[in-house]
Amino acid sequence: MSGDAARSVDPEFPNLPPEVVEGYRNAPETMVAEVIDGELSLLPRPRLGHANAATELGSALRSGFGRRGGGWVILAEPEVRLGPKPDVVVPDLAGWRRERVPPGFLEEAHATLAPDWVCEVLSPSTEGTDRGAKLDIYHREGVGHVWLLSRTLRSLEVFRRADIGWLLVNVHRGNARVRAEPFDAVELDLAGLWTL
Repeated sequence: MSGDAARSVDPEFPNLPPEVVEGYRNAPETMVAEVIDGELSLLPRPRLGHANAATELGSALRSGFGRRGGGWVILAEPEVRLGPKPDVVVPDLAGWRRERVPPGFLEEAHATLAPDWVCEVLSPSTEGTDRGAKLDIYHREGVGHVWLLSRTLRSLEVFRRADIGWLLVNVHRGNARVRAEPFDAVELDLAGLWTL
C-alpha cells in the first residue's frame, strides 16, 4: 500500500471510502447526514410538523418511561453507529432499556449500542430509506421494536423483531388513544401528534 493510500484511510472509519467520510464530516448543519450501506445520505432537516410529532411522542414516552427511575433512556435524533463499516443512522427517536445502558453513555458523541426501540417519522424524502435500508439495519443489529409514524396518513405502524424479519403488530390510525408495545403500559393520544 502506498503512503498516500495509507493516509487516506480514516482511523475512525477505516471501512468507509474517504470521500464518504469527508462528505459526512463536512455536512452542512442544515442537513441530516447518514451513512447507509457505505453511501452518504444528506437530507434537509425535518419540517416543523415532522419535528412536532417526534417531540410530542418523545415527551409522552419520556413522561411515562424516561424520567429519573424510569426504565428507558429516550433520545431525539441521536447519532447511532452500527455494524462493521459502520452504518451511521439518525432515527427521529430511539430508546434503550436503562439496564443495558453502560456508565458514561450520555457523555458520548454518538451511540454504538443498538437501541431497543426506534421511531422514524416518515416524510416523502425519507420513507423509502426508513422502510428499506434502515429497517434492514435495525433488524440486523437486534433492535426489538420499530415504529413508523406517518403524519400524512395519520398512522402509527408498530413492528416487533422476529427471526425472519419484522412482524407488523398493529397499525393505529387517526385520533385514537392507543397502547403500543414496548410502551403499552401507558396510553398514548395520537391526536396530539398530528396538529398543535
